[in-house]
Amino acid sequence: MDMSWLFWFFLLGSFLTPLFQQKLLEGQRRSVIVRMERKRKSRVVTLIHRQETVSFLGIPVSRYIDIDDSEEILRAIRLTPPDMPLDLIVHSPGGLVLAAEQIACALIRHKAPVSVFVPHYAMSGGTLVALAADHIVMDPNAVLGPVDPQLGQMPAASLLKVLEQKDHNDIDDQTLVLADVARKALRQVRELVVTITTANGMPRERAEALADLLSQGTWTHDYPISAEEARELGFPVETDMPEEVYALMMLYPQHGRGRPSVNYIPLPYEMPKRGKGALGGFLSAWRGGGDEE
Repeated sequence: MDMSWLFWFFLLGSFLTPLFQQKLLEGQRRSVIVRMERKRKSRVVTLIHRQETVSFLGIPVSRYIDIDDSEEILRAIRLTPPDMPLDLIVHSPGGLVLAAEQIACALIRHKAPVSVFVPHYAMSGGTLVALAADHIVMDPNAVLGPVDPQLGQMPAASLLKVLEQKDHNDIDDQTLVLADVARKALRQVRELVVTITTANGMPRERAEALADLLSQGTWTHDYPISAEEARELGFPVETDMPEEVYALMMLYPQHGRGRPSVNYIPLPYEMPKRGKGALGGFLSAWRGGGDEE
């Protein structure tokens, strides 16, 4: 009996299974988004960047804020009535300043309240987008970050330090050109932060002080700004995160690497009642039920 059909069946399954899994995942995400929209009576848009397996070969792709993202978000805003609140869920390491600026300016122009939800982190360009919101909702352990521009792998502010510390005759032409671009980038990002924050009602003097702190190289580019610190800096931060945001993040799994570095039982546990052993409390939580009286 010719068993070659098994090979072709296996090959076809290898191609189709990831497609079915991706479609199922997209349907689950859409269901959570619709539930959140009905609950909050808003338009929900996601800006989530993770490594995901995108083909049957399991090739991970790293994402960041780019022009395609800004184009899609601007389209979503155009499709949203001016009087409908807008909820943007951001999970991103940052990206292109141009794309982040387009998104931020579009959020500022939206007449209804805009909320940005940060379940884990919104760094660099993600923070720039968050600044445009009327409300920033952060998980208590989530972080924002500085928005100082980077030229390749080099911070713009550090490039200017080179000019201060070395004689210009000892600096090569390429570094001098980069330093000139860095000076312009620092000025442009500072002005952008001032424009966004003043448009949201922050007094200009305070907005300029915040812009200097965030954009001029005060910290390293990966410095984590906690919810408490963000609130002290003048960000409109709250920490009452909707459960739908956490549920949605669970549907954006990190790319698996065979042996996960983090593993746990994905169930909410309850503290055992007095007199019950640890094992009994564990089993009760695992079953999802409480104690019987």
